[in-house]
Amino acid sequence: MTQPFTYTISRIRFDENYEPADSTRLTTNFANLARGVNRQDNLCKTLTMINNRFNDLAHWDNPNADRYSVEVDIISADLDVAGDGHTFPSIEMLQTTIVDHKDNSRISGMVGNSFSSYVRDYDFSIVLPEHFEQNPGTPPADSFGVLHGKLFQHLLRSEAYQSQFDKQPVICLSVSSKRTYVRTGNQHPVLGGEYQQDEYSLTDDYFHKMGLTVRYFMPTGSVAPFAFYFAGDLLSDYSDLELISAIATMETFQKIYRPEIYNANSRAGAVYQPSLNYQDYSKTQVVYDREERSQLAVKQGKFTEETFITPYQDILDEWAAGFAVDKSADEQVA
Repeated sequence: MTQPFTYTISRIRFDENYEPADSTRLTTNFANLARGVNRQDNLCKTLTMINNRFNDLAHWDNPNADRYSVEVDIISADLDVAGDGHTFPSIEMLQTTIVDHKDNSRISGMVGNSFSSYVRDYDFSIVLPEHFEQNPGTPPADSFGVLHGKLFQHLLRSEAYQSQFDKQPVICLSVSSKRTYVRTGNQHPVLGGEYQQDEYSLTDDYFHKMGLTVRYFMPTGSVAPFAFYFAGDLLSDYSDLELISAIATMETFQKIYRPEIYNANSRAGAVYQPSLNYQDYSKTQVVYDREERSQLAVKQGKFTEETFITPYQDILDEWAAGFAVDKSADEQVA
């Protein structure tokens, strides 16, 4: 190859006036809220939930629980594969900025939080179902997720990313409904009680191929643990306010999209298995269509196959064969 892959990073504010960009995956949690007749009401309520949760967790020197507010930017990385100026919407994440109204200051929050990828849609909505149809009961091939993982690691090493962000992303997702989680004795002042699972999930393995390890914590006031995917040291590389910004943002989205788990009326016990069939939960006042999201994932996976994987297959194969991945997470996921 004579032309390296190059990224262009752009950002758009997620606020009450947010409208999804044409390249944004419509299944993405923030994009899904900004559609339909309830869009502005959805957005206002979501932002209020984020701010309230942040002040709840950052309670020191904050007697009225209104010291902070959180700004959220959607970070989009577009990839030029062939060096011809044509780009593909590769990855979207969120970046938070904390506004301290007491000190009149702005503090960098977490980059990562949510994670959106068309190639992941292709892997999980096209490749994986085809594999299980042809090979029932068998795990996917070792190559599953390898290209996506290398694309993600390449983004983090790129000048485009490193010129704008000085820390690795932390991605906060729901725990798996197919796994059992057991609480340990470890307690973090912000992240809360740590859990360990009985077996790594397919999602864990997928993120492992992105160079990320995983730990599970249930913050104070939460009702279920979260999966935190990170590189480096989750507990020492990030400040308390950075961690709180991730919790406040992603717990809000999870309460909206998975209320059976994250807006349940009882807390996870010492041994916990999440379930989307759980009935004792409260709904938020934010409107969304979960069924539509699952249908769109398949459509967007096919879009990726037709516009990215198939036309650039030879270039992608050649590039991936020569790209060395980060092995630092190998001991974490079997």
